[in-house]
Amino acid sequence: MTIQQLKYIIAIDRHRNFAKAAEELGVTQPTLSAMLLKLEEELDIRIFERNNKNVKPTEAGEIIIRQAEKANQEIERIHEFVSQYKGEITGSLSLAITPSISPYIVPQFVKHYTAQYPQVELSIADMKVENMLEAVANGQLDAGIAISENTRQGIWEIPLYTERFWVYLSENCWRKLPVFKPENLEHEQMWIMKEAQCLRNSAFSFCKARAKGKRIYEAGSIDTLIRIVDANDGFTIIPEMHLQFLTEKQRQNVRRIDGNYLSQRRVSLYIKEDYVRERMLNTITQTLLSFMPPGMMEERIKKFSVKITTNNSTSNS
Repeated sequence: MTIQQLKYIIAIDRHRNFAKAAEELGVTQPTLSAMLLKLEEELDIRIFERNNKNVKPTEAGEIIIRQAEKANQEIERIHEFVSQYKGEITGSLSLAITPSISPYIVPQFVKHYTAQYPQVELSIADMKVENMLEAVANGQLDAGIAISENTRQGIWEIPLYTERFWVYLSENCWRKLPVFKPENLEHEQMWIMKEAQCLRNSAFSFCKARAKGKRIYEAGSIDTLIRIVDANDGFTIIPEMHLQFLTEKQRQNVRRIDGNYLSQRRVSLYIKEDYVRERMLNTITQTLLSFMPPGMMEERIKKFSVKITTNNSTSNS
């Protein structure tokens, strides 16, 4: 029995498909099948039932796979210890970021991460939150970054930063409102982004128009929303980190949201509860600290490194 064989059966169980498991592992499907058969012969027990349509673990296979996962975690802990002992940060990091966040952090994240950790093979994907959490839970990703309070069994959430929302008004709109008050926008047209739930929630909380039957027009991106506002009047809600992409003229159309409104979003890092690569985890937080706007990052992240404790929880110390 080899470590590689254990990784093979974990991947087969994750995908329940030999072709997909082989692709993830970087081997041919015949090689994967042969290695599984060899392990089953060595153990003298069938790990998977397979036919042309289905691949699923046997009753004994379920137990063997869970033990293989535990063994793989201990192997990762050994690698983590050796890396820490040598003072090295090497290997690969697979990260997913949701589309409503990625445009604002990915360009600078890639720039700073590759400069600070050139020995790490970095892979980043745009991914909807439900797919991201599934991939983190299955071990296909090291971590994901998304809006906070996405709960899922077996996933830990580490708050990273809080971002304020701002109002982007048409010129005609703000000229009518020299003293800006959110309640004065009640009769103005509101434009919102279709996919970004945090922006939708903020918009609905911020504007009482929904309760009065005001029509809400939905667009697919914030850039589109801004162009719509410029051409058609009204207003939209934009995150603070989008301000950097506005022209000087467009910046005149921005107003801060004050008062008792849902005017911010919290962003978190998501990892599997038994994740062991503590130093790799901190490469993410340290990279964010190197370029995020002052005051946005969580104080605990700024002051302390993230620690993975022995009872499979996280802390800042």
